[in-house]
Amino acid sequence: MPSNVIQWFPGHMAKTRRLMQESLASVDLSIEILDARIPASSRNPEIEKLLGQKPILTLLSKASMADPQKTELWVASRRAKGGICLPYDAVTGEGTNALMPAIRTLLAEKLERYAAKGMTGRHIRAMVVGIPNVGKSTFINHMAGSKKAKAENRPGVTVTKQWVTSPLGLDLLDMPGVLWPKFDDQTTGENLAITGAIKDSILQIDEIAMLLCGRLRDTYPELFAERYKLTDEEMSDCDLYDLFLAVGRHRGFLMSGGVVNEERTAKTLLEEFRNTKIGRITLEVPKGEKNA
Repeated sequence: MPSNVIQWFPGHMAKTRRLMQESLASVDLSIEILDARIPASSRNPEIEKLLGQKPILTLLSKASMADPQKTELWVASRRAKGGICLPYDAVTGEGTNALMPAIRTLLAEKLERYAAKGMTGRHIRAMVVGIPNVGKSTFINHMAGSKKAKAENRPGVTVTKQWVTSPLGLDLLDMPGVLWPKFDDQTTGENLAITGAIKDSILQIDEIAMLLCGRLRDTYPELFAERYKLTDEEMSDCDLYDLFLAVGRHRGFLMSGGVVNEERTAKTLLEEFRNTKIGRITLEVPKGEKNA
């Protein structure tokens, strides 16, 4: 794995940390957006320290792209630790109806105090946090019912904080996405690269695509083999580079002399994973669970 994947971090991290800490006094809770395909790798390990005592609602975003059985494991794991966690998807609407009840549960005592003071119409204010390209702005736009926050399928689009009001009585503060200075392990960096949380332009995408081949062969062999018409021999005997080349050959990505176009193969493989063309795939499970 290239070292720049493990050590890379955006220069605005310190600025985002300051924005978060300065804004805490003006919000009632934080809504933490995680990628349902990589809930552990997409969670900033500093988040609880940064948010202090603020209640946290965790949303597993892009749920329609993730393996539903593994999503259930993540929800159960989070709840077992005393947190509130919901699968969420802006495309299918999954989790939308459960959002406000979950927020009211988290803020029950505070809302009771407001009610006692006759402040029943007060909007709830939430800070939305998460890494780049995890779906924060898409979530905010879905809640607002219109395109208020800038959202694109690439990291680093939101660069400053912005308030958005939703018709649910919920005001949302969209914060810039931020990664942390150093990933705890190799797998975290790999997962972030595979899912697109780190810009492809700074990566060796052929190496990332080869890593994805290995993950798919180990955890979703049937989906992988079916999508790319891979033979049993290719699935069992090839090293990662040969497996990657087999994908390119089966897709017909050949140049003169029958040489596989590796750049096209890599881009296609990553794009099809990220667009759920291969299937609903989750790359990691909670500790103690089997990822197969």
